Amino acid sequence: MNRLAIAVAALAAIGLPALLANGASLDSGMPRYDNVVVIVEENKDYGSILGSPDAPALNDYAHKYGYATHYYAVSHPSEPNYVAMAGGSTYGIRDDDAFYCTPRDLRPHCAGSGEVGYPDHTIAKPDVTSQLEAAGLTWKDYNESLPAAGSLAIVAPDPHAKDVPPTLNVYASKHSGFLNFASVQNDPNRASKIVDFGQLHRDLASGNLPNFSFIVPNLCNDMHGADAAGTPDDCSEMQQGKLIGRGDRNLREIVSAITSTPLWQSSKNVAIVVTFDEDGHDGNEGCCGTDQSDPANAGGGHILTIVMTNHGPRGAVDDTPYSHYSLLRTVEDAFGIGTHLGQASAPGVVPMSKLFVVTTAHA
Repeated sequence: MNRLAIAVAALAAIGLPALLANGASLDSGMPRYDNVVVIVEENKDYGSILGSPDAPALNDYAHKYGYATHYYAVSHPSEPNYVAMAGGSTYGIRDDDAFYCTPRDLRPHCAGSGEVGYPDHTIAKPDVTSQLEAAGLTWKDYNESLPAAGSLAIVAPDPHAKDVPPTLNVYASKHSGFLNFASVQNDPNRASKIVDFGQLHRDLASGNLPNFSFIVPNLCNDMHGADAAGTPDDCSEMQQGKLIGRGDRNLREIVSAITSTPLWQSSKNVAIVVTFDEDGHDGNEGCCGTDQSDPANAGGGHILTIVMTNHGPRGAVDDTPYSHYSLLRTVEDAFGIGTHLGQASAPGVVPMSKLFVVTTAHA
């Protein structure tokens, strides 16, 4: 028996799924990480952030740590991008309708349900959270202004939010792609995983940040903005400079809270990724797993994505083409999950290894 046959026989004996479940990765060059934090901002293209005087924190982080110069969203509008980051596909979603909507659905927040090809917005497929749980890892989706832990609200105001009118809807479930997955909706422990920023600050203070954190500020603080009467200038969609400035200040607060923890100073490998859901325009610029013939996956524009690591590169500029599917693949690899979901396994989709390389010793 030749060496190849022996290797194949050995894999068959132990079972390839078992090997992957034990942490083997299909990608070389991606180190293992203990904690990955993803922070998502809204609706800003690459050129409106990089070099902008309205975004000093983002520019500081990009130049101090590292950023991708050719990173693209996968679709328009918001929801399919969040679903793609969570599950490796938009699953045909091309709108911001509620996660419970089905074809020809007359319930509120299902405005597009009469369109041809309209898909169920609840997805009975695995997502990255089910992968993490199968690997014995923890996760939380931190949503600023979430009305209650585990809430299935579609939109909600936050009477306790700073510098926001108490009746303005600033929470939106369309920015939590995990809620589109049936396994998350039906999880009896959902309230311990879909949580607000109060829980984020408690977890940071107690040193109990999960392995994977997905952080989404409210609509005034993520650069999305609003247009309702009474909206303050720095939350107004019509005041883009002020809106970016507010989001940038909020981001600095979040990042500073993370980097001041003992976890960030420890020997564990920790990464913070800051990206945008889409560029906010109508164009279909994209790459890496997108398909312009598919209206739900045609590309969502050129966006800035920054990677900060506690033991990684400084001043890195990566011109490799990436998309949200690359980010998902990176998260999977970082945690040793060798099975890549959906388009994360598509040709041309590679992990963001250059920005995650470990340059100092891991104890």
